[in-house]
Amino acid sequence: MSEAEKLHRHLIGQQGSRRSLNTPALVLDLEMLDRNIAEMASFAKAHKVNLRPHSKTHKSADIARRQIEAGALGVCCAKLGEAEALGEAGIQSLHITSPVVTPQAIDRLMALNAKVKDLMVVVDHPANVDALAAAAAASGSRGAGKPLTVVVDIDPGMHRTGVASPDAVVELVKKVTGLRSLKYAGVQFYCGRHQHIVDFKERKAEIEERTEYLKGILAKLDAAGLKPGIVTGSGTGTHYIDAKLGVFTELQVGSYVFMDHDYNVCDLRGLDKPTFEQALQIDARVVSANTAGMVTVDAGLKAMATEKGPPMILKGAVEGSTTRFMGDEHLAVIAPEGKAAPGLAEQVILTPPHCDPTVNLYESYHVVKGDTLVEIWPVTARGRSR
Repeated sequence: MSEAEKLHRHLIGQQGSRRSLNTPALVLDLEMLDRNIAEMASFAKAHKVNLRPHSKTHKSADIARRQIEAGALGVCCAKLGEAEALGEAGIQSLHITSPVVTPQAIDRLMALNAKVKDLMVVVDHPANVDALAAAAAASGSRGAGKPLTVVVDIDPGMHRTGVASPDAVVELVKKVTGLRSLKYAGVQFYCGRHQHIVDFKERKAEIEERTEYLKGILAKLDAAGLKPGIVTGSGTGTHYIDAKLGVFTELQVGSYVFMDHDYNVCDLRGLDKPTFEQALQIDARVVSANTAGMVTVDAGLKAMATEKGPPMILKGAVEGSTTRFMGDEHLAVIAPEGKAAPGLAEQVILTPPHCDPTVNLYESYHVVKGDTLVEIWPVTARGRSR
């Protein structure tokens, strides 16, 4: 039993029980979550594009199941460990979006390929292709008999992962298709840097330029008789633009289920208003109130990812209040001049600056409807970064 269950299992179903949570607590508004999932599923269906949401955002088998039930093909995983955790929890369609290259990791990959129905993994280097092919062939000789499905990752210009030139993409695809133990599924193209460009017009112009580069590669593959079955990529920040451009066959959207502050300030669809709701929240409590106009709450640097700055206040303090980190365990809530700060032990609800690494700090989601705790879900792949 998790700590969250020990502390809070008895609160499930009690009206207003959110107010009795020990804090800091990672809270998920179920109705907001389901509306976000439904909105993206409806959008994808209307634009005739498939969804393969990224589970690196939520690391949760419960949320992955809700996404698949709403029509997603399966989910993406950033790391092998995430895929293993979700596979152990019964998720049968997984795509690993980062290369798996070491012998020990490849052994685990082969074991996972034998266990789940549908597994894909990216490749971006000839040596990795050879290593995966040899392992898949050896696995087949031991009776598994299942080829490994691979997707060739294309560098969109970030130089993080991916094949660096169009001609090298063609050569790597040729290599994959020449190996019987591997199955070529398509290509991946993820413009991570562009996802958080706040201005819609600027983001659209940059994505259009990058899409022309991708289209050139796809034309080269087509001319070589290597047309990809899938073109996967995109993200929450560019999903609308990418769907309209019509090049991707599937979208790897992730953060739309939660909407942290960094995404919420982005104009996702050129409407100058939020498209999705801020379903992921952190509940905190005032633990010290001895300075006029300022109080201290119990959610500091250890309670959330901090590289995007301090959190915004969703509820519990007067409008215009700001926050400032005060150390590992503490955060200052500062009221506007002349206004009162929250009182001792009062609840303050925060919006995480960056959802993905915030989730990885917690073992459980406290799932609420309104002010009532209705479920406790494990963060299934918490810490599974290997």
